[in-house]
Amino acid sequence: MTTPPSIFQASRRPIRELPDELISQIAAGEVVERPASVVRELVDNALDAGATQITLRLQAGGVRLISVEDNGSGILRSELPNALKRHATSKIASLADLESVGTMGFRGEALAAICSIAEVSLLTRVDTADEPHGWLLDGRSGELQAAARAPGTTVEVRELFFATPARRKFLKTDATELAHCIEAVRRHALARPEVGFAIWHDGKLVAQWRAVGSGGMEALRQRLADVLGDDFVQQAVALNWPLDAPDDAGAQRLRVWGFAGVPDAARSRADWQFAYVNGRYVRDKTITHAARSAYEDVLHGHRQPVYALFVSLDPARVDVNVHPTKIEVRFRDGREVHQGVRRAVEAALAVPRSAGAAESVISEPAPTWTPPARQDGFAFRPREPEVGHRVSDVGALWGYGSGGASTGSARTEMHSARTEMGSGRTETGSAGTQTVVTGNTYPVRAEPVEALANHALPTGDWPLGRAIAQLQGVYILAENNQGLVVVDMHAAHERIVYERLKQQLDDQQVASQPLLIPATFAATPDEVATVEDCTEVLKTLGLEITALSPKTLAVRAVPTTLAQGDPVELARSVLAELGQHDASTVVQRARNELLATMACHGAVRANRRLTLDEMNALLRQMEVTERSDQCNHGRPTWRQVGMKELDALFLRGR
Repeated sequence: MTTPPSIFQASRRPIRELPDELISQIAAGEVVERPASVVRELVDNALDAGATQITLRLQAGGVRLISVEDNGSGILRSELPNALKRHATSKIASLADLESVGTMGFRGEALAAICSIAEVSLLTRVDTADEPHGWLLDGRSGELQAAARAPGTTVEVRELFFATPARRKFLKTDATELAHCIEAVRRHALARPEVGFAIWHDGKLVAQWRAVGSGGMEALRQRLADVLGDDFVQQAVALNWPLDAPDDAGAQRLRVWGFAGVPDAARSRADWQFAYVNGRYVRDKTITHAARSAYEDVLHGHRQPVYALFVSLDPARVDVNVHPTKIEVRFRDGREVHQGVRRAVEAALAVPRSAGAAESVISEPAPTWTPPARQDGFAFRPREPEVGHRVSDVGALWGYGSGGASTGSARTEMHSARTEMGSGRTETGSAGTQTVVTGNTYPVRAEPVEALANHALPTGDWPLGRAIAQLQGVYILAENNQGLVVVDMHAAHERIVYERLKQQLDDQQVASQPLLIPATFAATPDEVATVEDCTEVLKTLGLEITALSPKTLAVRAVPTTLAQGDPVELARSVLAELGQHDASTVVQRARNELLATMACHGAVRANRRLTLDEMNALLRQMEVTERSDQCNHGRPTWRQVGMKELDALFLRGR
């Protein structure tokens, strides 16, 4: 049997110096992958030249022609012969400059590499009296001749990869290459709202973004809307996170700003994640992980967040010379950047979006609203208005005595509300005619029409409005100035309990409440072992569990916030979570997962009959609770149905 030939030959080859043209072509293989790579390099140079308007002209997706025109500072005639040489640049002159790069381009190899695989010409003019006209440089012959042009530079690249036809075979269709070129310019446009961009393909304008202001958040907001669409801005929150103080060396402070999409705007792919370091678009694992971790409490399933994040720091604290295409960077202190990005995004997402007036709810006293008095099992008792006040204790949300009634009487009132199922009917009482609307589980009694007519929305309005009914024991219906608000009461209360538990744990230990009678249950050997190994961790979480026997555990204390829940079910769930993690680091590694489990068991369950007082208390607490727009699993807790949508359902105005 013959041995197949090997592609690796053992014969000795001499060491020799490579010719300059081959060196440039090898460099081109690293720098130029497709037409979009050329576009990125040329736009970098235009921005470094101070251009405020950049026009890109393409033919055949950039394979036949790439022309980048700018109105920047131009190149002096005396410097033109060096412009297309390898490792010739005006942006660095020493190792110190390389360690603190403040420009987009700097390596000095891009133009020479492009020149080795394509036909390049450069037309430029500086705005000085010494040079009243421009100069045209032919990249192949080096010929220089006078030419007419306004101040600025135009670089033309024709027949890309003509000298390396094998590389040209790997290119995609013209439409695909055009899409990559547009994406390259779009990434620049997002970071530079003060610069105008225009893209032409085969003589047709395919994209244009006009210059917006001179920078700032409003200019960035407008540019994001122009490039990514109004939906992105409408479903994103602004963030601006400065560090409290510079480091000991007095270096420039780390700053993170931009816009982060709300969880509802998440996509199935990570194609709308834009990260910039000192104005340079990058793909960095540190920033990506920090941003993703900031969403872990509010994102559902495997959805990907959308964001445009900008990080600025001292150029000496970031190495941009890691990759030939400059798309990767390395931070001197990656932990600082990770914490800054995560805190910035978390802080922006923490503010409830209940409505545009959310900030006013937090900063101003909430208005009060007094429901009408009625006289039956569903009546509101006359009292001092307190529904509009904030609930400082989550446990008070479900304290039945808040309306002046005792716990026992309130429970009796709840029991009386559970009437037999049936079709809607009418009852007459001292309070007037009332309609009872029955559902699958609990009936919901509507207020008299006369009383409802007298209910004007409170002055200033609450973002989530006032509760008007409970639907099927699952949803709370509320009215605000925009229309109807539908709230998933279990999901909303779960988030409220969860945030309270996190706040308590941040204070080192969750407040616990001893049980009058310990709750015992038969335990598995794993559960008993977990209790013995994690006693201190359990105390930190507000749980006291002891072993009565090798097969029995007793729950003696539970978190105060969860005092009304099932202690045995809570204990089993927490022990199951603890069994999957190292006990010594469980609070740091799995705190949120544990607290989410606890909150889920402590939240009000579906089919729980609530009074309007309780519903309103929940709405008010949602308005001041961080991340209350999503539950612990990332599902939305409420939705707004506007009057236009309601009118459309009933064909009003048609």
